[in-house]
Amino acid sequence: MKITICGGVKFAQQLVEIYRELEKMGHEPKMHKDMFGIADGTAAELIEEVKKDHAEAKRKYNFIKLWYQLILDSDAILVCNFDKNGKKNYIGGNTLMEIGFAYVNNKRIYLLNPIPTEVTYYDEILAMDPLVINNDLTKIV
Repeated sequence: MKITICGGVKFAQQLVEIYRELEKMGHEPKMHKDMFGIADGTAAELIEEVKKDHAEAKRKYNFIKLWYQLILDSDAILVCNFDKNGKKNYIGGNTLMEIGFAYVNNKRIYLLNPIPTEVTYYDEILAMDPLVINNDLTKIV
């Protein structure tokens, strides 16, 4: 299955690990090529730009449109919603948009962990019928 991996830049290392695991399982994972450099530290300039002005980096590196295209070219998305800044199973604004992109384009939506309960957009995520896999990649079918 072609599956786009979605999640925050802060979790680049974990996203790359999941990418590799999905490859081993026979899937065709997709994500922005710069995630590999962010994960291993070789994309130092990009990392600094993200720290300095994340919105500008998103524009410069075309992150939002690129992820949209990856989603269109996939069968599903996997939302890697890890704990962040004390928030359990965090889903941020960009990832919420990616869930919406997948939903309106009839792509399957997998969440690595349960929907975060303290977000104001809980109902919107729930309405898009994600399948929570509870960190079990074998549930991606």
